[in-house]
Amino acid sequence: MMQFIVPQFIDVEDKIIGPISVRQFITFLAGGAIIFIDYQLFYKTNFWLFALTGIILFAITGLFAFLKVNGRPFHYFLLNIFNTFKDPRFRVWNKMSAKETKVRKEKIKPQEFIPTKKPLTASKLTQISLIVDTGGAYHEEDNEALTTESYNREQKL
Repeated sequence: MMQFIVPQFIDVEDKIIGPISVRQFITFLAGGAIIFIDYQLFYKTNFWLFALTGIILFAITGLFAFLKVNGRPFHYFLLNIFNTFKDPRFRVWNKMSAKETKVRKEKIKPQEFIPTKKPLTASKLTQISLIVDTGGAYHEEDNEALTTESYNREQKL
C-alpha cells in the first residue's frame, strides 16, 4: 500500500524575514512605493502635508499587512464588504445569541402529530392488485365488476 504525505499547517504563511511573510513583505513594498510617490508630489511644496499623508499611508499599509479579521487577512475582509455593498441580497442575521437559541429550541416543542391511515379493505386491496397485475391498464371507474377471480379466469383463457 502506498503512503502519501498529507500537507499540514497549510494556513500558515511562509516567513522570509523574521516574522514577516511574503504577503506582508510585498504589501510593505507597495506601501513604500506609494509613500515614495507621495514624497515626490508633496515634499517640495508642503512638508507637513507629506508627513501627514505619509503617516496615514504607513498606517494603512500596516493594517493591510498585519491585521486579521476572523483569522483571515484584512484585504479579504475589505473584498467581502465591497461584494456585500455591490450585491446585498444575501444577508444572514441572528438576533439571538447561541445560548438564547438553544434555550428557545428547548422551550418550543412541536406538537406530536400522529398520522392516521384508514385501514385497507379487501376490495381496495383487490383493486390495487389488479392495477399492479395489469400494469396500470385497469381503472376502477371502468371496471367496477372486475375482481381478481375474474381477472385470473381471463388470463387462463
